[in-house]
Amino acid sequence: MAAGEGSDEEARVLQTLRLKICEAKNLVPYSGPNKMRDCFCTINLDQEEVFRTQVVEKSLSPFFGEEFYFDVPRTFQFLSFYIYDKSVIQRDLRIGKVAIKKEDLSRYAGKEPWFMLQPVDSNSEVQGKVHLELKLNELITDNGSVCQQLVVHLKECHGLPLINGQNCDPYATVSVVGPSRNDQKKTKVKKKTSNPQFNETFYFEVTRSSSYTKKSQFQVEEEDIEKLEVRVDLWNNGNLVQDLFLGEVKIPVKMLGSDSFQAWYLLQPRDNGNKSSKSEDLGSLRLNICYSEDCVLPSEYYAPLRNLLLKSTEVEPISASAAYILAEVCRDKYDTIIPLVRLLLHHHKLVQFITAVAELELKDTQEANTIFRGNSSVTRCLDEMMKIVGKHYLKVTLKPVLDEICENPKPCEIDRLKLKEAENAESHKENLRNYVDKVFSTIVQSSISCPTLMCDAFCSLRSLAAKRFPNDPHVQYSAVSSFVFLRFFAVAVVSPHTFHLRPHHPDAQTSRTLTLISKAIQTLGSWGSLSKSKSSFKESFMCEFFKMFQEEEYTEAVKKFLDEVSSTESKEPNIMSEPVHLKEGEMYKRAQGRTRIGKKNFKKRWFCLTSRELTYHKQQGRNKEPIYSVPVRNILAVEKLDENAFNKKNMFQVIHVEKTLYVQANNCVEASEWIEALCRVSRCNQRRLSVYHPSAFLNGNWLCCKATSENTVGCTPCTAGGPADVQIEIDGDRETERIYSLFATNMPKLLKMQEACGSIAVYQGPRKEPDDYSHFTIEDSVATFQTLQQIISIVEKLSEHHDRYQKKRSSSAKYGSEENPIVGKIS
Repeated sequence: MAAGEGSDEEARVLQTLRLKICEAKNLVPYSGPNKMRDCFCTINLDQEEVFRTQVVEKSLSPFFGEEFYFDVPRTFQFLSFYIYDKSVIQRDLRIGKVAIKKEDLSRYAGKEPWFMLQPVDSNSEVQGKVHLELKLNELITDNGSVCQQLVVHLKECHGLPLINGQNCDPYATVSVVGPSRNDQKKTKVKKKTSNPQFNETFYFEVTRSSSYTKKSQFQVEEEDIEKLEVRVDLWNNGNLVQDLFLGEVKIPVKMLGSDSFQAWYLLQPRDNGNKSSKSEDLGSLRLNICYSEDCVLPSEYYAPLRNLLLKSTEVEPISASAAYILAEVCRDKYDTIIPLVRLLLHHHKLVQFITAVAELELKDTQEANTIFRGNSSVTRCLDEMMKIVGKHYLKVTLKPVLDEICENPKPCEIDRLKLKEAENAESHKENLRNYVDKVFSTIVQSSISCPTLMCDAFCSLRSLAAKRFPNDPHVQYSAVSSFVFLRFFAVAVVSPHTFHLRPHHPDAQTSRTLTLISKAIQTLGSWGSLSKSKSSFKESFMCEFFKMFQEEEYTEAVKKFLDEVSSTESKEPNIMSEPVHLKEGEMYKRAQGRTRIGKKNFKKRWFCLTSRELTYHKQQGRNKEPIYSVPVRNILAVEKLDENAFNKKNMFQVIHVEKTLYVQANNCVEASEWIEALCRVSRCNQRRLSVYHPSAFLNGNWLCCKATSENTVGCTPCTAGGPADVQIEIDGDRETERIYSLFATNMPKLLKMQEACGSIAVYQGPRKEPDDYSHFTIEDSVATFQTLQQIISIVEKLSEHHDRYQKKRSSSAKYGSEENPIVGKIS
């Protein structure tokens, strides 16, 4: 059977968002005497907050500079950004928002536009969907006249928003509205749920004109009812405060017939939602948004492309390989190298590929001091590899000292032009010197923790550099230092938040301190190759500061460190000798059976996950001994928990040998990430369960299957898949799908390159003028042509599979189904 023919396995649609909240400007001044505001920005999927920036104090043009990358675990209509003014006493004030429809996100890829802030109107803040069944019945009254009865069955709602962090108390009003009528009826209030089950039916008489006469067959006369519509409004019951609008659906009565019509509808804003009576300038927000949706087919579809890419390291010359061609045609876009690096890393082929490409690059390198300095395939691949495999290395090396610098910052400004009148330049210089010494010492003593893959890559680069420039004794060091200092440690120091070493972008003063430290570390790291030559800073104050480091011991320390991290004998210790830090954060946990079910039953705790254990503490950074610990080897399953168990959203359960731990995350993204991390670290446990209970055991029975024994075997299959790498989370099929998309997008370049190979093969003479393919690296036109043929053929085949899947998906996901709800007013 050919790949993909008759496969019952479903394709996966995976959504990813990469966002950067850059800055805001011209925000509305505060009404008080102090016009400045303390601002922060949140990222929301519809009405669910998933991330927020740190607070920028006393500014109307706050710079945030924070980046976020996450998988989107659910469907959504809008991606929204809210600017808040932080309040100590009252609730934080929403200044304005930017709301972008999901289908419009793609138009902003690769851009960084300014968005005007819009007013926050409660009538436009909607989320969720409603399931309705409608029907028109013909009724004969006692006097023999005929009228129509409209039947509205309100079944359920899904995904209503949280209100103040809690499940809402929803109810619905069902109305028939026309030019001269507004009949309204109301459901019961459902307590503490975002997925209310209403199952209520309402009846409305549809009036006919006096000219209407009974006909032999049922027929709706559009002229009588064309202006009538059914309107369903969802509300949160406010008890002592005003009820809050949650969304509405409008359906014209004229579209209904005697047959029952049922469908899911996405809740919509009110007609006047987000429309202000006057145009108000609230300021603007600069954003960088990259949304991607990967349709990942069953694994067997990708076998030809995956095999072709993995054989790249065996192709001679390397420039004729599929992996190198991908890097060539996508040369102008930095992020395109990521899926290739991750795929080769997943299959243990990355170091061989980097070595082969580095050898090719060195052929064109004429001067030793320019080695690996450009934005080439080698530097891009190694940069990305260090980000992936070096995460834990950075945490054990830099995080403690960066925490100290960021949490208790000392003034370090040494540029006399930026010093304030009362500040002492010499004390600042001494503070900076101490910080640089701490960071430097931490780095040069960390070789034992350097990941094996990084050591292997550095060893290869060092060997190639020495071979290319045999008369330069320092080039073997500069080949390594240009990566490990310049592109790894120095970048992590200046932007710790992008490497998850700090939760947020540092404030302006701390950011300046980190920049100065990073500059010094870059130069100190280059000493092993420059052999005491004078540093060349653009700024005179840095040249003056650097004189404090003119000591032999720094040079020797760098040289020793570079020797160690570029030696095949210098490897990281056994992974089990020290726990790998995987994830931490604040969540709520249910008490372990000590109190009755209730609000006080859930307590806020700081959770930490390592490769050895899951622990929770009372507070972050406090109490070294955890309140509770679950060894990873004792975890039997990690699964989502039904909302109806405790009437709370975003809950999951950690089933272990003692007692199930119930945890509530703060949003859907956080819950998904914790479940994935816990599943990944425990997948190899021999005692893992194959079935589980998706709900809780309360009041003597399981809510899911009604079994009365707490020890009853689970009623639902577990969702976790096969074993995975604890430290490196890579989905090989997803990365191959992304590579296919890159090839498909760049098909014109592939065809142009193929044409270039044909031209070169025919004409062997020298090129007299620059041509359309002069920027391609083509060493062997025949071998390159053959690889291009294979790539084009495989991409075309995969495109056919995608087309078939999309047709199948569009036919199976009927418009109006729960998977594909109706959007907007239906006509």
